[in-house]
Amino acid sequence: MSLLSLALIVFSGFALFDAVIRREDGFRAADKQTKPFWMIILGLAFVVNLIFPILSFLPIVGLIATIVYMVDVRPALRSLPGGGRSRRGGGSSSDGPYGPYNGGR
Repeated sequence: MSLLSLALIVFSGFALFDAVIRREDGFRAADKQTKPFWMIILGLAFVVNLIFPILSFLPIVGLIATIVYMVDVRPALRSLPGGGRSRRGGGSSSDGPYGPYNGGR
């Protein structure tokens, strides 16, 4: 039972980490709930999995929320250009202040 509980903690932690690294506008572009919504839901699922035993009601609800994120939201975010991930360094080296520079073509 403890191994299953650990697996749930890791699964919900991975989903929470994945939601944190995704761009906020990607959620809107994929026509899903907002990033803060999913971070709150997945954060609560992670905390519930840490606190309660696996056979109680709340970890099962958290598992369902995590599965919904992983099966529905994450693939929609990954299908966006750039994978929906936030870029720290900006665009490519050919990007100008108003978008990509194509050499006057």
